[in-house]
Amino acid sequence: MSSQRHENTDVPPLTESIAPGTATDPPIGSDEPSTLTVDGTTVTVSASATLIDAIEAVETEDTVPALCHYDRQDIGPRSECRTCMVETDEHGVVPACSFPATDGLEVETAADDAALARDVNLDLVLSDHNLRCTTCGKNGRCELQDAAIENEVEEPRYGVLDDRDAYEPMDDSSSFIQIDRNKCILCNRCVEACNDVQVEGVLRMEGQGQDTRIGFQSEAETMADSTCVSCGHCVTVCPTGALVEKGIEDATTIPLPGFTQKNSIGEAYEQSEQTDGPMTPKKRAEATNEHNDSERSSSHRTDGENDDGGSWP
Repeated sequence: MSSQRHENTDVPPLTESIAPGTATDPPIGSDEPSTLTVDGTTVTVSASATLIDAIEAVETEDTVPALCHYDRQDIGPRSECRTCMVETDEHGVVPACSFPATDGLEVETAADDAALARDVNLDLVLSDHNLRCTTCGKNGRCELQDAAIENEVEEPRYGVLDDRDAYEPMDDSSSFIQIDRNKCILCNRCVEACNDVQVEGVLRMEGQGQDTRIGFQSEAETMADSTCVSCGHCVTVCPTGALVEKGIEDATTIPLPGFTQKNSIGEAYEQSEQTDGPMTPKKRAEATNEHNDSERSSSHRTDGENDDGGSWP
């Protein structure tokens, strides 16, 4: 799991105190450009490319969603959602987002087994998601919604979250970011953005199986009690409405009298105090303590001594 410290001693963690996302994952693909075919079309991709790069470079016979894939900022690939399965002549059905592109490989997006695998996996994601899209702040700009429409899904074959009465309370405790875990597809983008790109070490994946969820490295229960600095990077990479910026959480909803996302879930962690800045109280306290420690260290320093303990010239 990404929240566990990497065991490879050759690749140190980002800092001494936070667990990385996937920054220590090994590189994927060959060292040279590769030429392969996708649905009969020949395409050449750059070194370290995966099959999804080749698929995105041509017009394919079938749509390949790749919900957890994010092709910027070195986030992923993770192969979490498996909605990008395609068939290859040498290796059978594989996840396109993480499978390396190699010379001579033949890829089919419309092969029966691959299309079935994508459909089943998309239904599994949808069945574990709050599908009240018209009252969601990401309505009309949600990658999962787009995938469901493109694949003409009318009802997930495994039911919907509402059938199981399994909603988690919405975390509305932060002044800047709202978390609705009922819309999370566990793609891990936010964890990598927080830990590998921003190097803040706030988010993590926690739990196992159906209890897997977005959590906090500080063991906090809510965003307000975490060490978040409200940079908002997690919000920008989230493919659904699981993480949204406060103030626009209802920007694209269709108003229904007396009905909102929050009251439809039934329980929410509310904001208990107004914060003065983007840092949560815990993060501000940490920053203040670090500043005070630095001040005390400076005051105890011998006159004429520099930061390395030597004498100023």
